Parts: sequence; structure tokens; C-alpha cells
Amino acid sequence: MDIAQVRAFLAVAEELHFRRAAERLHMAQPPLTRMIKVLERELGTTLFDRNTRSVALTSSGQAMLEPARDVMEALRRATEAARSAERGEVGLVRIAFAGISTHPLVAMLARHVRSERPGIELELSSQNFALQAIQKLAKRETDIALGRWDGVPQGMSTQVVAADALVLAVPATHQLADSDEAHFAELLNERFVSLPPHEGSVLADRLRRLTQAQHFVPDVVQVAPDTQTALALVSAEVGCHLTLNSVAQNVSDPHVRFLAVAAQEASDLPDVHLRTAWRHDEHGPAVAAVLDILLGLVRVSPPEGG
Repeated sequence: MDIAQVRAFLAVAEELHFRRAAERLHMAQPPLTRMIKVLERELGTTLFDRNTRSVALTSSGQAMLEPARDVMEALRRATEAARSAERGEVGLVRIAFAGISTHPLVAMLARHVRSERPGIELELSSQNFALQAIQKLAKRETDIALGRWDGVPQGMSTQVVAADALVLAVPATHQLADSDEAHFAELLNERFVSLPPHEGSVLADRLRRLTQAQHFVPDVVQVAPDTQTALALVSAEVGCHLTLNSVAQNVSDPHVRFLAVAAQEASDLPDVHLRTAWRHDEHGPAVAAVLDILLGLVRVSPPEGG
């Protein structure tokens, strides 16, 4: 039994008239009659009692009616599911992100996807470091990455989704606490709280560059497991911590002050903007739809290639 036979059976069963059923199917009556006879022969049973005046369902035909309708409904759902996937209305999109500064954007993206594309499921994966997110993208273990990178592997496109800048967190009792900016040339004898050294860590790289430019090695007195802990240590007057303006905007600790890194010193460094990355050679309609929503949420620059 094939779909054409099921469709033909239903037309005759619902019309109980071969000519009207043939017109409904946009075909001639003789081929429809032959199709029903072939179906009956394959099933080994008679589906219709017919004579020159009337057509009626047999008990076998009556038993087949609802299952046949179920088949056609399943076909309709399958067809719509395929078309919805092609339109980017359904599907699974995996997003890997790193850093607490990405959390507000990820939350906002999730809300908009749920509202605008309810058939798309997001699989969110928080990483300790941005390098891990881009590695997952390179291994095709995620579809979209969010983080801060000085470069990405070939075959990826990136786009800025949030501008950012370096700031220095100092205790409120620090002699520079009331200053507008921090000059690393004046920080030779300062103690620093750092995040764990990790390949590809943008903040660790910037701290190294800033201190190296002033010809000293930072005195790292404690390594914190994450940014929240690092700022708690700053609040406790353990040391200073190089972080991001986007982090500072979400901290309300009265015992911590944030100073902009001196413009002249910061201008010699690569930026620390938050970016999204994706593989430009392979992503389906659902991924494209989520990217459209993401890039529509922020004011962004043109794609940077990869």
C-alpha cells in the first residue's frame, strides 16, 4: 500500500461516489477504479460494495477508514515539520559561551528565541574560558560561540556583539580609588589578583602586555578560580584585578572601585570586545535564524571573516 492508494481510498470512502472522488483527486474515473481494485487485491479483502446505483463501505473498508486518516495526518505533520525546519522554525541550536559578562546577552537571546522561534531548542553550554568555546565550534560540538578571542581558526566568521574595555579593580581604600584611570607605569609595586593562567586567556594576556610594556612582572599574590572570587579578594584588599568594563557595570560592591586603563596604554593593545563566532561553511536554517536574532539584538559591525 502506498500513499496514492491511501489517498484514493479516502476520497472514495468519504465521497461514496467514484466520479466525485476522481474529480476531487483531479484524475479520470477509470484509473481510480483500477487503483481501488489493485488495493483490494493486495489487501485480500473488499473495501467497497458497489453497484450501478450506489457505493458503500464494507466492514473491512470501515475498519480501514480511521487508520487511513491517521496515515494522511502523519504525512501532513511530517511534511510541515520538514518545511518548518527549512524555514528555520524548528531545530536544535547549540551555543557555547564563556565569562559572566556574556550571561545577560545569552539570557536576552534565549528569551527572544523562545518568543520569536518557539520551535527552536537552545542547548546552552557555559565554558570556563573563551578558548574552550571556540574549540567546541572547531570540533563541530557547538553551532555558535560567544567569547573574546584575538583570532579564530580558518573557516569561521566573527562579529562584535558588545564593545568592551579594560578596567582595573582596586579596593576602595586604595590610593588610586578616586582616580578616573589607572596608569600601569605607576603600578610597579602593586599586588595583583589573577585568574588561572590558561592558553588563550585574554585578560591574562593583557595583564602581561601592560606590565611588560612598563618593564615589570606583576606580583600575583593570589589566583582566583573565577571573576566573582577575584573581585571578592579585591574587596578584601588582597590586591588589584584587571577585568572588563562589562563586569564592572554589574558589580555593586561599595568596597571596590573600577578605573579605566589609561587610554594611551590601552591603545597599544588588541581590543577586548565580545564576539560571536560561527562556521560560515556549514549551518542550517535554525542556526541562521538564531544568528539573525542575536545580531538583531545588538548594534554590530560588519562580519570580520575568518
